[in-house]
Amino acid sequence: MNAKTPKEARRAVMQLTLLRILVYAILVFLSILCLFSFYMLFINASRSNGQLQAGFTLIPGGHMLENFKNAWTDSSINIPRGLLNSFIIASLTAVLTTYFSALTAYGFQAYDFKGKKFLFAFIMAIMVIPTQVSASGFVQLCYKFGLTNNYLVLILPGIAAPIVFFYIKQYMESNLPMEIVDAARVDGCGEFRTFNTIILPMLKPALAVQLIFSFVQSWNNYFLPSLLLTKAEKKTVPIMIAQLRSADYSKFDMGKVYMFILLAILPVLIVYIILSKSIIKGVTAGSVKG
Repeated sequence: MNAKTPKEARRAVMQLTLLRILVYAILVFLSILCLFSFYMLFINASRSNGQLQAGFTLIPGGHMLENFKNAWTDSSINIPRGLLNSFIIASLTAVLTTYFSALTAYGFQAYDFKGKKFLFAFIMAIMVIPTQVSASGFVQLCYKFGLTNNYLVLILPGIAAPIVFFYIKQYMESNLPMEIVDAARVDGCGEFRTFNTIILPMLKPALAVQLIFSFVQSWNNYFLPSLLLTKAEKKTVPIMIAQLRSADYSKFDMGKVYMFILLAILPVLIVYIILSKSIIKGVTAGSVKG
């Protein structure tokens, strides 16, 4: 074994230090870039329509309350109702998607059954099919059975989420010791009780990540809701933002639009802040707390 000379050791330490500085510099730059977008949204939400048309600036405009009042009391849309509609759809979709995807992944992980490889390949094949491919038939089916303006047609199909299933299954393969499941079976614990009281707490980091992603995806979903929700009191935030942006030029107010976008982002940030703590928790800590 060749020992490094003091000069080589110092050179290695210097290279490691420079690499670490470079990595931190890149991370800081990317963080500033992301935060700058939120900062500009806040700035634009505080500017009037005339100020926004005048050009770019980093200084707040002083019209924050005015824009908030104009957006909140807009007669063409009902922002409080839209936020509530989006929250109901997104929260239920996220919870159901994450739970049933984890349950499906557990079934594949804990059991060996005939056709297992075929079913897994089938789910992976569905994962690469765009939503727009099946949207036409799904929308026609909803209109045929009178299921338009019904939140269930937006929530229930979200339960089948191949991407969420695949992520959780991969997490189980590397972090779920099957000995715990076998021990629970020996103790007489039922399968659903084992899953709900033992497995789910061990999956907290993965579940938190998928809850965030599923919530954001459902919250920002515009395609299907715009086709299935026609009543004003049923419309979600993305539909209302599109309505504001497509308003008549004489009534178009950029400050109001930016304020609505800011209000639309706040629930997503709140959900992320609440769930982000679970992401960094270790799988062992999660199983002990469960």
